[in-house]
Amino acid sequence: MSDAAAPKSDDAARGVTLVACGPAQRAEQARLYAACFKKPLAERGLQWRYDELPYGPSVSFVTREAGGATVSGYACSPRLAVSRGDDATAAIVGETGDVMTHPDWRKRGYFSALDRAAMKAAKERGWAFAFGLPNRKSAHIFLELGWRRIGTVRPWTFVLRADAHARAWRRREGLLAALGVGLLGRRGRSRRARLANALEGLRVEALSEFPREVEKLSRAVETRFEFMLRRSKAYLDWRFCRAPSRLHRSFALRDASGELRGYVVVQLPRSGQSVGYLIDVLGADDEFVGAAIEIGLRELERAGASVVEATAIDGSWWRAQLERAGFGPPRAENHLIVIQEPLQPDHPLTRAAADASKWCFTDGDRDDETMG
Repeated sequence: MSDAAAPKSDDAARGVTLVACGPAQRAEQARLYAACFKKPLAERGLQWRYDELPYGPSVSFVTREAGGATVSGYACSPRLAVSRGDDATAAIVGETGDVMTHPDWRKRGYFSALDRAAMKAAKERGWAFAFGLPNRKSAHIFLELGWRRIGTVRPWTFVLRADAHARAWRRREGLLAALGVGLLGRRGRSRRARLANALEGLRVEALSEFPREVEKLSRAVETRFEFMLRRSKAYLDWRFCRAPSRLHRSFALRDASGELRGYVVVQLPRSGQSVGYLIDVLGADDEFVGAAIEIGLRELERAGASVVEATAIDGSWWRAQLERAGFGPPRAENHLIVIQEPLQPDHPLTRAAADASKWCFTDGDRDDETMG
């Protein structure tokens, strides 16, 4: 999530103080967040996001003007990643988020100093690289500062009910997309029949916390991807079971012997809304992935969703899984970019992650606690 102001010069930032943030500054950061974004985040949410991660605290900064007003902020959070399941490549990487400038203080050049400070701190911690999915307002600014564009990411939609809610949601992609809701719904139902077949012989288990053997599953899946965030129990419990919104529901899939073969995490529709989200899926192979997707769709259908949304990097394995399951694409121009800042350019993980289409990356890997 980003809301940055374009840099002009270092002189533009004179008269402000750059402050490294810790737990004592979370209330200040929450007030700035509320001023910058439509989806407010309480102090508790920032404590969860910045202070309670299993891999250590986030790097975060704010700038304050001479009178004491907080005018901008920046955060980068640690994630444990690996390439092709090789522990020799395992390293902490940073994910940027909550890049924001108060509406009254934009276009004064604060962002470049924040970016330099955050990347310097991340490098000093030994992180291999940083990555992000900036919004359209700030993407070009990151590129001007030297970040590399390594991919594009788009939202995909599954129609559970071809009703007015679904048509209104698809209308964001244009009139033709709205008119095609019935066709997309029929395609989805056809694909779900195949997904349901993959569930035969599997036991579905609702999770209040993730089982310890999830890391064994993660390590097996990691061998297939150039870059993947490790799904450890500690990370998944933090990310989904202890998230402040309480909107996530997680389910494990076990075979007849009781072995964990996959899991799915969904985000329920918010009160008064009809959109649910397929947040994260892991499976021992693509058939188990399909079965997990079906369980997620069933849970969101039960919760009253008309449509389900999931985001995928163009050209990636996850994008292919969504299309295979019956999700429909957005219009061509509806995309964001994926960017990388190499902190250790020669680190094997940095080199392996240089093409985002080779990543395993779902909405569960994004910096936002919730989608939508």
